[in-house]
Parts: sequence; structure tokens; C-alpha cells
Amino acid sequence: MGKASRGKLERSRDKAGQWTAAGAARAAHRLREQTQRSLMGNPWVQMTLASNINNVITELQGVLLHSDLADMAEKPEGLEWDAALSMTLGKQGLRPPWPRAAGEAAAWQVREIQKLLRQAEVLVISPAAHAAVMAAAATLEPADVSTLDRDQDILVPTGLVVLPEPVVVVNRTGSLSDVKAFGWQFITQHLILPTAQYPGVQVTTFMDRDGPVQPTGWRQAVAQAHASGRPLPPLMPDGMYGMRGDACLAEESTETLADLSERHRQLQTALTQASQWRSEPVPETGEWGGGRVDDPYDDFVSRYMFAFWRLIAQGVTAASPSRSTSGVRTTAGGEDRSLPRDPEVRVIRLAAPSPRPSDPAGETKRVYHHRWPVRMHKVRQWYPSLQEHRLIWRGPYIKGPADAPLMMGEKAYLVDS
Repeated sequence: MGKASRGKLERSRDKAGQWTAAGAARAAHRLREQTQRSLMGNPWVQMTLASNINNVITELQGVLLHSDLADMAEKPEGLEWDAALSMTLGKQGLRPPWPRAAGEAAAWQVREIQKLLRQAEVLVISPAAHAAVMAAAATLEPADVSTLDRDQDILVPTGLVVLPEPVVVVNRTGSLSDVKAFGWQFITQHLILPTAQYPGVQVTTFMDRDGPVQPTGWRQAVAQAHASGRPLPPLMPDGMYGMRGDACLAEESTETLADLSERHRQLQTALTQASQWRSEPVPETGEWGGGRVDDPYDDFVSRYMFAFWRLIAQGVTAASPSRSTSGVRTTAGGEDRSLPRDPEVRVIRLAAPSPRPSDPAGETKRVYHHRWPVRMHKVRQWYPSLQEHRLIWRGPYIKGPADAPLMMGEKAYLVDS
């Protein structure tokens, strides 16, 4: 939870270059190395993260002081503050006792990010696969992400995925962020309501220091950091999130999931009201071709990552080894087939759909002329070895021909072209 968002005005993205796997892999490798060097002992990064943490925890405590938690009989003094720390730092994997100073928490986050960058398998995602993830993420409800089973759904336990272009996100305060990369690693979450430990995933978002969102204040901060001899990293840590990974809601009913999603929205609405003192108007000019993602409930990151992991696990995308072309599937829309030379980088592409084993041979099939995201849904899966049905979740996934336009409601987004 929480983002160190910049209130930056947008400038047009560079449309001159065309995405290639080899170029993207080289750029991702270079970004990781440069970010690692710039993070070490960088006071500007720690100061930015500390400010973010302080805002998030203070506002969350204020909301909890006006919630049912405040009405609990015989509750320990300071429970709201501890609950706010648990819902932020504890979810991110920090073991209690939690630090009272935001600077200490920020220093811990920097150490976690450094560990992530050292150990992560680096991935780059093609524009087509990224479009599919964005479409699938848009179909998810907040409670859906708590059906995540990290051992089944996440094939790479520690990873850094670099996007083909930044995603401009409108945050709860109206400020803009341009997300360029996501990093994740397995953790143990520490919560106090109730007191428990859960398997989880720590997700870090990275802004593009030189991305499409560049107001005067940000450019001045970049210049000042550079002049001090401690330049900001090209992948600037933006926010850290904790996602529970034990499929805790996988067996819940659709009605229960809907109720939990609504409660999530209510909490986030209250947090938006608590953060009004630092809100700012959303710029109306300079909108880039890819549009913006409105994130009033602060759940875009978890929805994107959940969709990303599930699409990989379900075979909708294919991760190709960088040194071999075996098993690589490309789309029919002319994506670059070159592979990166860096053995540490994998390329995530859309996989060509394969026929279902249940399709009768020779049966006339319906021909689709577009693709669309299918929402998560429960099905009763028959297990012959157990001789019983079990409820399982399917989706999100993309249905339709790989070379067809991707449909989202009344809009169609052409990819692979």
C-alpha cells in the first residue's frame, strides 16, 4: 500500500523507436545495473520513501481512529498505530517490533529493494503481452487478488519485469506516476488483527526517472540530486506493496468476494478523503497515446501483477530463454523475433493458442475476429484420481485468435502491429 507519487505533468512519449526483444533485454539489464549502483546509500531515495511511508501510515491511522477498531472494548493503547504499521510494513514483510521513525522503515525498504535487484530474474514483456495483462487486470475485482496461490501461480519467485513503455497512473491524490517496472520476492507477512504470519509476496513499483511525466519540480529534484553526486536511479522506487499468497479467499463464495471488494473500496475511499490535504488537480493536457490508468482504490499494482502471474502460469504468455529459440512462440503481428544475448533476461510474449483437447476432431468451430479478456470465475473441476469435483478458479485469460484486435468494452486496442 502506498506510492511515492510525483505530481508531474506529462510529455509525449517517444514514438520513433520500435520495440525489439534484444533491445529491451539490453536496456533492462542496463537499468538494473545502474539502479543498483545509484541506490547504495542514496539519501534522496531514502528521503522520498520516508515521506511516502509517513504519509501512508499517518493517514491510515487517522482512518482507523474513526473506524470500528476505535470502539473495541479494552483495546490496547495505540492499537490504531500498530494496526496501521501492520497493514503497511507488516504486509510488506517487516517483522515487528516495527520502527516508529519513517526513516528507519525507508532504510529497510531500500535494503529489500537492493536484495531484490541482486537476486531477481530479469524479464521483459512484449507490447502485445503487456496489452493482454492490462486488459485482464481491468476485469479483476479487489478481492480476486486474495485468491493468489504463490506456489502455484508464480513461476518465478524473485523477479523484475520491465515494461515496454511506462504506464501513467493517476493516483488517489490526483498526482501522476509513470510505472516502468515491477519487482517481486516471496516474504512472510506479519499481521496483528489477528496475530498471524502468512506467506506473501512483496511487490515494488519503479518509476521511470526520465519517463513521460516530467514537471518542473521533478526535473529540479533530478538535477539537484545529480549535482550532489548522488543521482537518482533510472528505476526510481515508487511504492512497496504486500500481497497475501496462500489463496486465503480461493474457497469463498462469489457473494463473499463481492462484499470484501466493496469493503476494500470503502477503506480506500476513506483514505482518499484523509489524503485530500496533499491532493492536486489532474492535468488535462498532454495525454499520451496509451492513455492513463485511474487508480482511486490503490489496487492497480496488485491487479496487474496477479494478471501477469496468472497469464504466465496458464500458458497465455510464453517466457523464452534468451540463448535459445526452442519453445518460443510469437504472434502473427510482426513482433521482433530476435532474442537478447543476455542470459539473465527472459522475454514474455503472447503464446499462440493451442486447440483444446476436448474439441471434437473435424467439428466446425466458430471463427472469432477479436480477442477479449475473460474474468475470473469458479468452475467445478472433475478429478478422476479422486473421483470428485472440486471448485477451482479460472482466469483471467485472453480468448480469441492471437493476431486479432483486443477488445475492452466499447474500445478496441490493436496490438502486435
